[in-house]
Amino acid sequence: MIPDYLKESQFAITICDAKGIIIYMNEKSQKTFAKYGGNDLIGKSLLDCHPEPSKSMLSRMLKNHNDNSYTIEKNGTKKIIHQTPWFEAGEFKGYVELSIEIPYEMPHFVRK
Repeated sequence: MIPDYLKESQFAITICDAKGIIIYMNEKSQKTFAKYGGNDLIGKSLLDCHPEPSKSMLSRMLKNHNDNSYTIEKNGTKKIIHQTPWFEAGEFKGYVELSIEIPYEMPHFVRK
């Protein structure tokens, strides 16, 4: 299902199914969440991994299939998080989360 090139990518990718069960974590994702179980999180519910209000937000996302993007800063690292639904033959199958480290200052371009 997942191409090999994602396994060692420089960004974390975590994928869940339509019920919020983690079905894939690449190596970066496993390292990012190592203190919570890393690879052992596969098969676990994302709802059990999040406190409120994130848990309620995730429940709404699983119901409504909307995108969610934000930036965070933790332990001196800034990241952009993008969570987007994935589909097969038009049927909602779950979410893909990309977590990408970004510089504190970065250019922003408006293209026309």
